[in-house]
Amino acid sequence: MTKDTMIGVDLAKSVFQLHGASMTGQPKFRKKLSRQGFADFMAKQPPAIVVMEACGSAHYWAREMSRRGHDVKLIAPHYVKPFVKLWLGEHNFTNHEVPIMRRNAA
Repeated sequence: MTKDTMIGVDLAKSVFQLHGASMTGQPKFRKKLSRQGFADFMAKQPPAIVVMEACGSAHYWAREMSRRGHDVKLIAPHYVKPFVKLWLGEHNFTNHEVPIMRRNAA
């Protein structure tokens, strides 16, 4: 089954921000969810590619998303940091994780 959605996730302590896009880069949704809301939302999503910055909790969430049938890609922080500086005026950089992933996918 082909995965036609890429979901960028900005992990934080209590609120996670998500940006869903098609594989061509067309935006599908933006959401701001609690930890439990994130787990419930992702359980209802069809299999997708989930992209997040590698950090302490990212490995835990990567395992959880894999159990739900998603492919998880972790982005090294040195690829994300320039975008955070570039888009400092925005509240998060989830809408930039998708282009970062598309550029740095192996």
